[in-house]
Amino acid sequence: MALLAQWKEVAYNEKLGSEKLQQFWGAYFMKEKEIYQQLLANPDEEVKGTVKELADKYNVSIMTMTGFLDGINDSLVKANPIEEMEEDTEVNLVFDKTLLYKNMVAAEADWLYNLEEWDGIFDEATRKVLYKQQKTSTTIVKDAKVYPNDPCPCGSGKKYKKCCGKN
Repeated sequence: MALLAQWKEVAYNEKLGSEKLQQFWGAYFMKEKEIYQQLLANPDEEVKGTVKELADKYNVSIMTMTGFLDGINDSLVKANPIEEMEEDTEVNLVFDKTLLYKNMVAAEADWLYNLEEWDGIFDEATRKVLYKQQKTSTTIVKDAKVYPNDPCPCGSGKKYKKCCGKN
């Protein structure tokens, strides 16, 4: 069984009960934060290796590294083959800084997008702009409703009910 399938089996196991799952995710998020702190401290370093080598480098289990790779994959310059990944699969952690920041905001992971290591990458104004861009990109804006007596949006000058609103 590929590592990602094993990770999902453990991480989303409803049979564990909510308390145990909460403990599991709490421990995972602490490790995840530590890895991101190290990555963001040197954001231009090309980090590559096997899943096992990276797990050893960041002092985490292979399962934790698998979860981390799953989480960061959408922010990488070149995505890893996470679906069929095994311990000896070569992977990379070369990330797009802007995309990573926005994905952290989208995931509502404030413990990650508020890390002080971001200060060396983006100034506060840039982070605010990126935050706002991400938040507005998921906002749905509905068109104003056209009522029967409103001017027709087609520009004919007629009332909507006498033009495009006619059935």
